[in-house]
Amino acid sequence: RIYLAEPTYGARRIRDELHKLGYKIGRNRVRRLMGIMGIEPIYPKPRLSIGAKEHKKYPYLLRDLEIKDSNQVWCTDITYIPLGTGHVYLTAVMDWSSRYVISWRLSNSMDESFCVDCLKDALEQEDRPGIFNTDQGSQFTGEAFTGVLKAHDIRISMDGKGRALDNVMIERLWRTVKYDDIYIRAYETMTELYQGLSAFFKKYNARKHQTLGMSPEQKYREGLERAKVV
Repeated sequence: RIYLAEPTYGARRIRDELHKLGYKIGRNRVRRLMGIMGIEPIYPKPRLSIGAKEHKKYPYLLRDLEIKDSNQVWCTDITYIPLGTGHVYLTAVMDWSSRYVISWRLSNSMDESFCVDCLKDALEQEDRPGIFNTDQGSQFTGEAFTGVLKAHDIRISMDGKGRALDNVMIERLWRTVKYDDIYIRAYETMTELYQGLSAFFKKYNARKHQTLGMSPEQKYREGLERAKVV
């Protein structure tokens, strides 16, 4: 429970928390038990958001903005997924206010094409958002990606440099994906991962979200209906 609440904690800090709860346990035993359970603290993995100096950067448009409507803001990001003896990359497009995952894609490389394809999938499925937020990674600042946004008259917003919390909603999504599925399933092949994530995202969109009081899809659809009435 300590680890799930604070996934950055290593053996020393978990030991300290256990001491507060009255457990007499040493750091070595905590480390051994963590090994048996297959858990390790989250720490910075290979940098995924590497910018390109020649690409135009856009201002962050979400600061102090009240985001409460479906399709008001969409966001995207890339995360690193361990797979067997290697790794792959996952990207997704999510509606900010409802946490509804509109589209997602896997790739074994960091090429921008899978991010562009994911964006196009989302735009084919739903009406365009007013604002689209990304980080300053080269996959999102290049003309291939921003060109699609411009063609659909979507305002472009980008996180401030070094400000991970500017895209906090999708960062929370990655944590949910990893702790509710990836780390539990320990997928070995891309096929297994694709099938597993297909089931996960379907369940994620349909299950009740504690903060929302309803499922992300219900919240998203409700927002669209409210907009029609207005």
